[in-house]
Amino acid sequence: MTKQTFDSFEDFWPYYVAMHSKAATRWVHLAGTLTGLAVTGYGLARGRARYAAALPLIGYGTAWPAHFLIEGNNPATFGHPAWSLRGDIRMITTMLAGRDAELAETAAKWFAANGDRPDDDTTA
Repeated sequence: MTKQTFDSFEDFWPYYVAMHSKAATRWVHLAGTLTGLAVTGYGLARGRARYAAALPLIGYGTAWPAHFLIEGNNPATFGHPAWSLRGDIRMITTMLAGRDAELAETAAKWFAANGDRPDDDTTA
């Protein structure tokens, strides 16, 4: 897939979701981010500022392999780091609100419009 360009975050958002089309990828992101937040929060509460490094290390350390091993793509972070961080936050808050199916639908619509869908299930 060629590198995508976008004029705004709202243009980027459907692409970002499509790069997380499989539920397993999204759930690994959620687990890594929440674990990183928990470890960071614990460390900061105990006065150990170095634990703040847990969020990016655990968050990205679990999310990026999910792209390679589950999704079969490169993380959107590589081409769009700031919008990807914003996308992570929006994706995770959407999931925590119980709207994961909405994300799968957004991904399916993006692939239908762009024709870049790999030949596999979007919800696996």
